[in-house]
Amino acid sequence: MLRQLLTVSRPLSWVNTAYPFALTLLLLQRPVDVLLLTVGALYFLVPYNLAMYGINDVFDYESDLRNPRKGGAEGALLDRSAHRRTLIAAAVTTIPFVVYLVIVGSPLSWLVLAFSLFAVLAYSVKGLRFKEVPFLDSATSSIHFVSPALYGLVLAGATFTPQLWPVLLAFFLWGVGSHAFGAVQDVVPDREGGISSIATAIGAAATVRLAIFAWAAAGMAMLFTAWPGPLAAVLALPYIAAAAPFWSVTDAESSTANRGWRRFLWINYACGFVVTMLLILWAAVR
Repeated sequence: MLRQLLTVSRPLSWVNTAYPFALTLLLLQRPVDVLLLTVGALYFLVPYNLAMYGINDVFDYESDLRNPRKGGAEGALLDRSAHRRTLIAAAVTTIPFVVYLVIVGSPLSWLVLAFSLFAVLAYSVKGLRFKEVPFLDSATSSIHFVSPALYGLVLAGATFTPQLWPVLLAFFLWGVGSHAFGAVQDVVPDREGGISSIATAIGAAATVRLAIFAWAAAGMAMLFTAWPGPLAAVLALPYIAAAAPFWSVTDAESSTANRGWRRFLWINYACGFVVTMLLILWAAVR
């Protein structure tokens, strides 16, 4: 059961949510509240991802049955008998962290945390299913990654300067492009499972192009940030290069975009290293 829950939480993606929170708090809060940093980072590392992906896997069961890439690092294929315990595990691991964060937070931080949790639920649960509303699906998925950073900024008491907004915009556009490109490989199983997405709505090729434009716009947004932020604009290029070969991919051959998606997963780590170096430089300059 533990192995299955670990697979559900997508360990390859843990860093995408814990890192933005921990980094903003570490760089901007003075003095740094070590307990808050530790608890928040642990929450966004595992329970947050277990809830986000576990709920999704439960409610996407019919589509996942038809999806050959499910059952490994890219997502669990949950048997119906595991659905209830997955939802219980998500709730049990999330609630204690949220209670602590509410106790130590401010009304504004409560609002941001509630918004983040709502996005996690709204993406997958019946009655909301934002993931089946084209374009809103990519926006909501991006919020999953931007909201931990926004939450960290609020907890740290950050000042939202004209140089900070482009950073958040670039991060959001990165998330939009990432979700859109990830949706391309699932066009066929999603349609067979009766699930709508940005890719099933506008087609595989158009979705790849949208992802590329989103990443390019993210790079351009970084040009308006404080030094050395503009250097990060070049980080859009590896993502664009990974998606470019699928510029004209047909819906029938959309599963081949999985090759680009696998490259995307590793590009995240390489670009994350560069971002870390730039942030260390920013902190030194500041």
